[in-house]
Amino acid sequence: MRWTDSLKPLLALLATALLLMVAGCGTSGQSKTSAWRVEQGIALRADGPQMSLYAGVSGSGFTRATRQNWWQAHATVDSFSRLDEIFKASVSAKAPPVQGWQRSASELTLNYQGAAVLGSGTYTLNDYFERNPATALLIAQGNTVLLERYQYARQPEQRFTSFSMAKTVIAMLIGVALNEGRIRSLDDLAQDYAPGLQGTEYGNTPLRHLLTMSSGVQFREDYDGQDDSARLSRATFVGQSEGGASVAKLFNRRIAAPGERWYYASAETFVLALVLRQAIGQDIATYFSDKIWKPLGAEHEATWLVDASGLEVGYMGFNATLRDYARLAMMMARSGVANGKQLVPAVWVQEMTHAHFLPSRTGRWYGYGYQTWIFPDLDGTYAFQGVRGQAIYVDPSRQLVMVHLAVRASARDPGGADTQALWRAVKQRVARRD
Repeated sequence: MRWTDSLKPLLALLATALLLMVAGCGTSGQSKTSAWRVEQGIALRADGPQMSLYAGVSGSGFTRATRQNWWQAHATVDSFSRLDEIFKASVSAKAPPVQGWQRSASELTLNYQGAAVLGSGTYTLNDYFERNPATALLIAQGNTVLLERYQYARQPEQRFTSFSMAKTVIAMLIGVALNEGRIRSLDDLAQDYAPGLQGTEYGNTPLRHLLTMSSGVQFREDYDGQDDSARLSRATFVGQSEGGASVAKLFNRRIAAPGERWYYASAETFVLALVLRQAIGQDIATYFSDKIWKPLGAEHEATWLVDASGLEVGYMGFNATLRDYARLAMMMARSGVANGKQLVPAVWVQEMTHAHFLPSRTGRWYGYGYQTWIFPDLDGTYAFQGVRGQAIYVDPSRQLVMVHLAVRASARDPGGADTQALWRAVKQRVARRD
């Protein structure tokens, strides 16, 4: 999700790898992968499609990731499932009892109409895993897991990184803090809570416009290794060169009034994390643990990447296990309720998940709510999204969620259209709940 200067020479390599992946994943017959084995209803296998790319030149196991190679395609199977070991992170503790899952008697089966970018046609779930470098996939309705799979030797206890799915979690916490009166109003300026933002354009922006990515502050997020998102990552979790409110001073040119224009900018979520940290008077990881993770009944600890000041960066870097991501998603599908407790205010969930900006204004296929992507048919479904294949899809009308984790070859990998096609088929296959 974040390019660094040290990775610029690898752009051409990644582009080539992307072309190879698309060319090689067009049909399931072109892949030579092992059979799935099933253990207690969970499907696992040690390999997956395009092993020559993801396992390195030798093809013997997966490359061990470091701070230098973690973004390179051949290292991502390892790095994306232990990024909190590679970079500094804070911990959100869990607490008993664990919210258990029931498991369907048999795994969900379905056909879906594959996206043209990977080859049109009718495909099965097995085909999906041959066409896409998914590391883990879980589909659940209510309390029941309909499907849980792990590819590339990934395991249920591993924490997978979120990339920008973390933004939606920060928005949840803003709503909790607002409900508790720690944040007084969304019309307050960011600098009202984070004094270090005084005199900056981000500091002079109302919180509601940070939530909707409409601050009007110039920020370029194109993942080309030279954009503002690369500068942001260098100043926070990668380079550890800045930290805290000083980062906002790197992006300090206003080009529109707040609320006038939409433009995706990870810096807006970083500023929200600064505001949240000051408003709650404690670290975000602990607040999240107390307000959501413990009462949710999470099975494992969650972690957050931090900057040089110890602040959870918020715009990426949340890490959790597949089933715990599903628990979080199901809480949202139930209007903020888990285990009979209202963890996130229902009115806030509604505000987060309706389109404050329609697709016609975002210029994307999706509309946008509060740090949340809204499906264009405006049927109440929405998504958490992160680059390189991280996605959570939520359909409250069915209490249906799908968590998808992956190692797509680049931030601009077009294969996400196939994931959306799979989600459409899941919705058609699974009945609405009464």
